[in-house]
Amino acid sequence: MSLIHGQMQDFALTLDKFLDHGAKWHPDVEVVTAGGDGAVQRIGYAALAQRCRKASAALVALGLGAGDCIATLAWNTQAHVEAWFASMGMGAFCHTLNPRLSDAHLVDMLLQSRARALLVSADLAPLARRIAARVATLEHVLSIDGDALEGGGTQVVAPFETLVEQAQGQVRWGGFDEQAPCGLCFTSGTTGAPKGVTYTHRGVFLHTLRALQADTMALSTRDSVLLAVPMFHANGWGVPFATPAVGARLVLPGRHLDGASLAALINAESVTVALGVATVWLALLEHLEATGGQVPTLQRVIVGGAPMAPALMERIEQRLGVSVQTSWGMTELSPTGTVAPPGDRQRAAHLSGRPSIGVDLLLTDAEGNALPQQRGVEGHLRVRGASVVQCYFGQVQPAVDAQGWFDTGDLARIDGDGSLVITGRAKDLIKSGGEWINPGEIESIVGERPEVSLAAVIGRAHPKWGERPILLVELRDGCALTDAALLDALRGRVASWWLPDAVVRVDHMPLAATGKIDKMRLRTEYGAAGKGQ
Repeated sequence: MSLIHGQMQDFALTLDKFLDHGAKWHPDVEVVTAGGDGAVQRIGYAALAQRCRKASAALVALGLGAGDCIATLAWNTQAHVEAWFASMGMGAFCHTLNPRLSDAHLVDMLLQSRARALLVSADLAPLARRIAARVATLEHVLSIDGDALEGGGTQVVAPFETLVEQAQGQVRWGGFDEQAPCGLCFTSGTTGAPKGVTYTHRGVFLHTLRALQADTMALSTRDSVLLAVPMFHANGWGVPFATPAVGARLVLPGRHLDGASLAALINAESVTVALGVATVWLALLEHLEATGGQVPTLQRVIVGGAPMAPALMERIEQRLGVSVQTSWGMTELSPTGTVAPPGDRQRAAHLSGRPSIGVDLLLTDAEGNALPQQRGVEGHLRVRGASVVQCYFGQVQPAVDAQGWFDTGDLARIDGDGSLVITGRAKDLIKSGGEWINPGEIESIVGERPEVSLAAVIGRAHPKWGERPILLVELRDGCALTDAALLDALRGRVASWWLPDAVVRVDHMPLAATGKIDKMRLRTEYGAAGKGQ
């Protein structure tokens, strides 16, 4: 047996270390929360860490501890950040709930997670009361950022702040296995039934380090970061961990994502980097175009959630004077998979960037066999890495194949430079007369028209062909475009039999809570034979 000369320390990768680092080395850098009345809440990382530890003590006083599930039903606020670190720091795991889902969906998710406590934004108390009455495991429902509003239901909603003020003693943070669960988030359900994804401390820690790389999100202590991504969706893209890690200011919009509120907040807090789905930046853009306003400090916008229309990306860059970074990810990836580098001269709306170290991509055929050529061909996208799901919450059947590859359900290409191009969702493919039509390609072409704000293609039942595509469009305010002009844009660029049978104008494209187009709703409303004609 050979002699081992020295070794490294056993330094567990747990998320409490990010806030402790921010508190020690960037104590006065602020977390800022916008209120609906124009009020702004501010706190430095040092004071935030103290409050989070007191919140942990309050949770322990209620009988909660390591391994317990603590659910949140809240907006992007300081109180929600406190709920995250208070739960995760002591070894509990945080189940983030989407307040825009139906009562039935929320109840089903809580029954699965068996959460013992539910921390809610004050204005969501009526919803919390309704769902809590149907979940026997919930022992406590607590309002985290104000007095609970009155509303239906019998469940008592107690003010958490009172418990925090009364908390005594210290609760140890960390000291548990880095593979312990820290979070639970259910997929958005825009294309199927939601499934739970369990995040671990190690997975999220490594995800944060990847996000901070120079060719990824590249956040630094010089940045003021606006998080317009809901914290209830996929770890808030990891930003609440990344900002204290580097001492960047974290700017939270609450529930106010209208263009006027965002513009005011960006200017008041000198925001340099903003993250959100395309529809958020469309609202900001339209407000600034209508008012002649500017956002001079804003340098970069990081966009994800769904492929971006080329015309919208061009409008954002020209009107706002910013660089747009496109990205691709999934709840199952914690969530970032690829990001276009900052200031990339080759950036384009259809490119989703390259993976950073720790994420690997593979293109396969429909049966999961690796394509012999990985560049310049379309295939089914699979991914593996330290922050990729192994199996879904409550399931023992692996969500990956024998080699550890997770099937994303996306169709994609990888170009010659290694940039990912998402060409569509496998579930969205339309089978017409036995042949496949890819809606994503049609949507991308239509999205090049400057008059188009949003476009979606779905299959409509057809007595002869099984399915035929129809095109749904939302035009920019004040713009007009004939059906013929929309279809002419496709001629010569897609097969003639791919041309949609109908064009449907919608005043407002239905969106899921994460800002992506809700294709399930579109199929329900327009997918039957005779609809959308």
